[in-house]
Amino acid sequence: MNPLLLEGLADAIGFVGGSLLGYWLGRAFGLDIFEAGYSIASIGGILLAGLGGGLGVQLARRWRLARTKKEN
Repeated sequence: MNPLLLEGLADAIGFVGGSLLGYWLGRAFGLDIFEAGYSIASIGGILLAGLGGGLGVQLARRWRLARTKKEN
């Protein structure tokens, strides 16, 4: 597989997966990112979704790095 394609797909899947996990975690705590206005609950939900997306990308990059080290 093309390494650039693998990099892009891994980052995208990591970001979307992490963001969804952060969104669902926020919903479990009652933090709704789609609430009207900018309340503390909506900002907290946005923060969790953003942190989840960033952590998902980092995990995907570590997975990709470990995979390339294993191949070499």
